Amino acid sequence: MRFEGSSNYIATEDLALAVNAAATLNRPLLIKGEPGTGKTLLAEEVAASMGMPLYEWHIKSTTKAQQGLYEYDAVSRLRDSQLGDPRVSDISNYIVRGPLWRCFESEERPVLLIDEIDKADIEFPNDLLRELDRMEFYVYETQQMVRAKHKPVIIITSNNEKELPDAFLRRCFFHYIRFPERDTMEQIVAAHYPDLKKDLLREAMEIFFGLREVPGLKKKPSTSELLDWLKLLMAEDIGPEALRENSKRKVLPPLYGALLKNEQDVHLFERVMFMARRKNEA
Repeated sequence: MRFEGSSNYIATEDLALAVNAAATLNRPLLIKGEPGTGKTLLAEEVAASMGMPLYEWHIKSTTKAQQGLYEYDAVSRLRDSQLGDPRVSDISNYIVRGPLWRCFESEERPVLLIDEIDKADIEFPNDLLRELDRMEFYVYETQQMVRAKHKPVIIITSNNEKELPDAFLRRCFFHYIRFPERDTMEQIVAAHYPDLKKDLLREAMEIFFGLREVPGLKKKPSTSELLDWLKLLMAEDIGPEALRENSKRKVLPPLYGALLKNEQDVHLFERVMFMARRKNEA
């Protein structure tokens, strides 16, 4: 089975090749790209399109590698021992299985998503090297070895908040999701809103890509934000004429809060539009 995208996820040829190459090599696929370009969604779509179970591990700044394997709940065992619960005689009752353990136990080849790995401590990726290499880990409390029944397709996402260790990078197949060009973006929009009128899409695209080209923006609007904006335009029944008129007057687009997410970028865009108006009037 090969991944070729889906009706809900428009995958470029190089992205599909990267997914299939990582699956063939049995190496983790490290995905980077701007926020909102579909990195997390990729794992969901790979699993859905290939009929594979999906296991997700969403990383936070406080996440430790051990939590992905298992955790020993010593507090619950102590409490139960004080209450005379017979369960305390079996320590396995207090082993909480993590997403890697559950993934390794899958009866079918699964997809494992390790989402936003760069949020964790710098040593976090290195702490997983052995487990991802050998597809096994040892549970010291129960003295058992847990081995993967099937080697999973591993997709790891990163927003480039910090550099990842070289030893970890050597074990990955890397792909950077470039921001979609206009024709690809139109295909993405069509997959989500097949009934969107072409003239509204055309005007919205002009504004969206114009916004992204404004120099100095702290946060450029992303694909997901474009989709949110289009959804709002349709919900509020704002037609292409309104977008066209706003563009001519060089003012903020309607419902701009879906696209611009901080006051610095709003003020910057207003200044750029003001200067453009002055230039046209001169």
